[in-house]
Amino acid sequence: MEELANLMHGFSVALQPFNIGVMFLGIVLGVLIGVLPGLGGANGVAILLPLTFTMSPTSAIIMLSCIYWGALFGGAITSILFNIPGEPWSVATTFDGHPMAQKGKAGEALTAAFTSSFVGALFAIVMITLIAPLVAAFALKFGPAEQFSVYFLAFCSFVGMSKEPPFKTIAAMFIGFALAAVGLDSITGQLRLTFGTETLLTGFNFLIAVIGLFGIGEILLSIEEGLKFRGGKAGMNPKVVLQTWAELPRYWATSLRSCIIGCWMGISPAGATPASFMSYGIARRASKRGNNFGKGEIEGVVAPETAAHAAGTSALLPMLSLGVPGSPTAAVLLGGLLIWGLQPGPLLFVEQKEFVWGLIASMYISNVVGLIVVLTCVPLFAAILRIPFSIIAPVILVICAIGAYTVHNSTFDIVLMLVFGIIGYVMKKCDYPLAPMVLAIVLGDKAEENFRQSLLASQGSLDIFWSNGLVGSIMALGLIALFWPIFNVLWARMRPARAAT
Repeated sequence: MEELANLMHGFSVALQPFNIGVMFLGIVLGVLIGVLPGLGGANGVAILLPLTFTMSPTSAIIMLSCIYWGALFGGAITSILFNIPGEPWSVATTFDGHPMAQKGKAGEALTAAFTSSFVGALFAIVMITLIAPLVAAFALKFGPAEQFSVYFLAFCSFVGMSKEPPFKTIAAMFIGFALAAVGLDSITGQLRLTFGTETLLTGFNFLIAVIGLFGIGEILLSIEEGLKFRGGKAGMNPKVVLQTWAELPRYWATSLRSCIIGCWMGISPAGATPASFMSYGIARRASKRGNNFGKGEIEGVVAPETAAHAAGTSALLPMLSLGVPGSPTAAVLLGGLLIWGLQPGPLLFVEQKEFVWGLIASMYISNVVGLIVVLTCVPLFAAILRIPFSIIAPVILVICAIGAYTVHNSTFDIVLMLVFGIIGYVMKKCDYPLAPMVLAIVLGDKAEENFRQSLLASQGSLDIFWSNGLVGSIMALGLIALFWPIFNVLWARMRPARAAT
């Protein structure tokens, strides 16, 4: 009952006129970001983060989270109409969404995608409402050793559970650790890796790094590929929407399965992209019409969109309750909370109840707002893709530069942004993942601080990380996640041997 009362208070906060206004603005900006292939949820949140510095933390995080919801919705528009995935998690939507559009069923495909996205996000929001306070209350028992074990689990999960090669993930993560170590040592107060440069005394600003890595890096890749937009028209009318809604309940099992897959992938660091592919693959195998997948089957749109939104939304659960982001966008939001002086984690539910429950309540409202906006404005958003990319790219670059400059009002930050942009471009060209690097930049110094505090308390003994059942079990889960690829290889070799016997 206490959580219900807090949620009702959260609705009173989220329904304030100003918060409703930033909610609509965030959704529209997010859809625009999702439509443009050069950007993405994490990129858009990072680029537009400076715009929220004059807002209260609650209004700011509502706007940024709505940008994320809008980007999740917008990625489906380009995938279905133009066969251009606006977001990585929208790739699976192109398999059946674009064939439906070619058959003249673009309205049905878009309605199915948006409705499925709404259902997946709603499922994840309900889960966050019910589970996040319990996780936070349990996490209040955490000391430095337990906190480090959670960070250790997050890092190991990125290495072992990611679809990227483990060694590339580790390399990217170590670069992030090195960048996080620049500046003052939080334990001894000594300078590290500043090379005599006064501007690096406080280290690399997280926001500038993310704008460069995501925003500039993606734009450089898009310019190199000479990206051009070509597509058809899409019209949405109430008759098409209602007919599609009448058909969608037939796929309730697919939606439920995709919600579960998405929530699991979102809470773990796997993310929305593998969730959408996994959900699509399982739906194809389980469906009676699996042979028609890839030819314009509406179930092939429902599965990936439901899973992607469930994963994208549920990634906020570990960020709010434990301070560990479950996705690159959640990592950017985590950095924003730190900028506003808020410490994500279990104490957030005790010290900042109005903020937490206002954010959770806004998720319910913004999910409905997002569905209404995308269903009514699809033709307008699709028309943006007819603007030459040679015009869009410079505009995005200018926005990135303004965002970087406003952090400290320093031109040196723009130079740093460009350097990080080149780093992001090179890493993408070499197929090195950026998400582990972003995670390490955000959590690297905190993990190091908790690790060293634990060793100080135990006088240098690593036994403290196995001193009780809680910290020991979390560390064990981390080791299992780290060596999961090896377990998979051994299991695959054992199966043929068993079959032969």
